[in-house]
Amino acid sequence: MKLGVVGLPNVGKSTLFNAITHAGAEAANYPFCTIEPNVGVVAVPDERLDKLAALYDSKKVTPAIVEFVDIAGLVKGASHGEGLGNKFLSHIRECDAIVHVVRCFENANITHVSNKIDPADDINTITLELILADIEAVNKRQDRIRNSARGGSNKEAAVEFAMLERLEKFLGEEKPARLFECSDEEKPFLDNLFLLTAKPVIYAANISEFDMGKPEDEIPLVVKVKEIAAKEHSEVLVICAKTEEELAQMEPEESAMFLEELGLKESGLNALIRKSYSLLGLISFLTAGEKETRAWTIKNGTKAPQAAGVIHSDFERGFIRAEVVDWETLLECGGLVGAREKGKVRSEGKDYVVKDGDVILFRFNV
Repeated sequence: MKLGVVGLPNVGKSTLFNAITHAGAEAANYPFCTIEPNVGVVAVPDERLDKLAALYDSKKVTPAIVEFVDIAGLVKGASHGEGLGNKFLSHIRECDAIVHVVRCFENANITHVSNKIDPADDINTITLELILADIEAVNKRQDRIRNSARGGSNKEAAVEFAMLERLEKFLGEEKPARLFECSDEEKPFLDNLFLLTAKPVIYAANISEFDMGKPEDEIPLVVKVKEIAAKEHSEVLVICAKTEEELAQMEPEESAMFLEELGLKESGLNALIRKSYSLLGLISFLTAGEKETRAWTIKNGTKAPQAAGVIHSDFERGFIRAEVVDWETLLECGGLVGAREKGKVRSEGKDYVVKDGDVILFRFNV
């Protein structure tokens, strides 16, 4: 899973990125300090892995990972070359979802590109730039298929062109593509455009340390972000980048105590990963043994052969069956042998839909 971290200059984007990835992106009080996208790979926290690894005394533990891409600060007019121009667009297109950091704190010592703190205006600025870039992509596609669509002989092109005309009008009303409704016949055409505003969004409402612990609905700037997110079916994560930065420098035991003092159940990173998995419809199944205990990320609803293919294409091609047991049941039984003796291991075929937390041994033949 790859998440693109975007936001206007000086909203705390690089501070947050530094905290959650330890990748050391420069954070400075001026625009465009992050010229090239910084990439950080983060292990997905998963207590199930540690417990299974302890059970099997695994030599290696491999968690699922999330890749964060810190994308250079955007400004009004970026789609037409202002600031860093279109440089950021390709980096966003490569991401599965967007983490949009929004400034929800006051600080006279940290400048704002608009000289005012207004989350709604900030969100609108970036969203509009992405929409303008999407309109350009739609127009280019229209130009490519216009003749085929109007000739009458290519019905597929005619269907696509009609959809593009509706989409262009929709985007022109400053609405993101993720809210655009289309038929099953039209959806492949929409997907092939790889539109920026079609990507799911998590708004990271970056609050001050002084607002930590307050009910979210009592922070006016956060309320503004939530109102916008609700209208477009996006997620909101309230986070303090400065606090996350402090947590990142602590030992695990120390950070756990710090979170407890703040009245928080988990770090912002854990919350962000959890929301991202939910937003993208992702789950993890597990494999466990003496050599390695590992988490594998798949789409919710994936069937056993396709899940096996995530490990290796041969597993999917020669799939015979999957031996499945829930991870908690496996622990209770002391391992696969004990689980088999108690009849807890299920033999599942090609139509089995893998569940989060399944521990699976795939049987295959190629």
